[in-house]
Amino acid sequence: MSSEPPPPPQPPKHQASVGLLDTQRARDRSPSPLRGNVVPSPLPTRRTRTFSATVRASQGPVYKGVCKCFCRSKGHGFITPADGGPDIFLHISDVEGEYVPVEGDEVTYKMCSIPPKNEKLQAVEVVITHLAPGTKHETWSGHVVSS
Repeated sequence: MSSEPPPPPQPPKHQASVGLLDTQRARDRSPSPLRGNVVPSPLPTRRTRTFSATVRASQGPVYKGVCKCFCRSKGHGFITPADGGPDIFLHISDVEGEYVPVEGDEVTYKMCSIPPKNEKLQAVEVVITHLAPGTKHETWSGHVVSS
């Protein structure tokens, strides 16, 4: 008899098949052409908005508000209307001008409904009218400017 201890248990070769019988192997997923890509946004951007929705929005009144938040990497933010009410969604494709909006910027905008139910609103043709004082603003090209 040998006095050596028994070898430690070996982990299974296929982690995906843990708990499955040998007859039930985990299936490898087939490669999808969309795997690894971002799923298209259901929100209407300037590029995907219909012509009629664009015309309706451009003929509407101009509203004033303050940028509540904006995340350049996510591509969206929110505007607090000057007259109160719920915050308005802002997409990166609807920002006019050379500066990226930051919290506290005064803006003017028009509104467009968000399909499919058209219950919520989105700001379009957003123009920064006054930069928030004491903040650093970035241009779309990446230059930083102090205001």
